[in-house]
Amino acid sequence: MATKKGPAKGTGGHGRRKLAGKGPTPKAEDRVYHKAHKAKQAKLRREATQPKRRRKDPGSDIIAGRNSVVEALREAVPATALYISHKADSDDRVREAIALAADRGIPMLEAGKMDLDRLTDGAVHQGIALQVPAYEYAHPDDLMEAAAEAVETPLLVALDGITDPRNLGAIVRSTAAFGGHGVIIPERRSAGMTASAWKTAAGAAGRIQVAQVVNLARALQALKKQGVFVLGLDMDGDVELPEVALAREPVCIVVGSEGKGLSRLISDICDQIVSIPMAGQMESLNAGVAAAVSLYEVARTRRAEGLAGG
Repeated sequence: MATKKGPAKGTGGHGRRKLAGKGPTPKAEDRVYHKAHKAKQAKLRREATQPKRRRKDPGSDIIAGRNSVVEALREAVPATALYISHKADSDDRVREAIALAADRGIPMLEAGKMDLDRLTDGAVHQGIALQVPAYEYAHPDDLMEAAAEAVETPLLVALDGITDPRNLGAIVRSTAAFGGHGVIIPERRSAGMTASAWKTAAGAAGRIQVAQVVNLARALQALKKQGVFVLGLDMDGDVELPEVALAREPVCIVVGSEGKGLSRLISDICDQIVSIPMAGQMESLNAGVAAAVSLYEVARTRRAEGLAGG
């Protein structure tokens, strides 16, 4: 057969785009329609709320000074070591600290003044210091599990902007006293379970778990999905404390900072804003006191109704 000679008729370049490749195939997790992508997004959402099941503070804490050390040991604050200067004058407080540490099996180490200055970051240590281990935080699910194991109606407390560790310790103590199952704090702009918080909690921190979350708003939303009603404390509440019908249900009481109260985002999440009736012109209560009053009222209501957990 004869073949046609000469150049073949072309497209004039109009078909180049059709011939161009589309590049490498995206990974399965990057394809929005693929189940691997959905699984990755679900994992990222979980990690945004709780990156770990349990969290620890970055390091240990130091309690300095004779009175502070003795008080911490009396209140059974966890400790990993007691440091004592060999040049420290032995008085009743030092002897009591040594005796308490020996009873609990806490290692006692001799330290020079320069070592104690470094350990306490230049604080007035009076020749004695107590090392407190990093606190191991729980997950909010652990608090719900504690209520389930006790066959009780969940009663939780969340803190929004509480930066004083003594307030945190007082709230932990009140939560334990009135049958609560745990306290939730945000990771940022919040007091943590330092030695000061342990001391104020007066041993209750050993019985009540404290959960730390990355995002408090998401943590509260997650609790609501589990059937927990979120009650915010504010002086301009929808109802006054004695009239809170939701006290009989699983609840999480949210306490705001003394200066600013609840943040707008947290306030919008709350199922109800509750105020504490007060006589006189006092505008607000200390955060620890407000939490204690609210916990007492919930516990009283539950006892009157014959419900567990109060």
